[in-house]
Amino acid sequence: MKVKVGDNVKILAGKDKGKEGKVIRTLKLENKVVVEGINIVKKHSKPTNTNDKGGIFDIEAPIHVSNVKVVENKKEAKKAEKKTETKEAKTAKSKTTKEKKEKVASAEKPAKKATKKASK
Repeated sequence: MKVKVGDNVKILAGKDKGKEGKVIRTLKLENKVVVEGINIVKKHSKPTNTNDKGGIFDIEAPIHVSNVKVVENKKEAKKAEKKTETKEAKTAKSKTTKEKKEKVASAEKPAKKATKKASK
């Protein structure tokens, strides 16, 4: 799942389509996320020992991860361009924000030795 807690997301489908919010919780096994202020439902509860008063409460229900899209800096996210400048450092540039993100290779791969079979 590419959506993480704290990401700003835009809702693509459902009753809250077009709204934006922050991810509060992720449910990885169910592929769902809970977004702050999105998909509000009524929850009826009875009085219990811990909760003396029962009643109707508003809570945020989970929404499927395929119905949300990560948003960068209040602009719509697009696919990142991948450009490799050198073997040691890879950079990815966002099409909307033009920011460069660098990834440094942890270790260089050793060169393979050329082996030839001896012909008889």
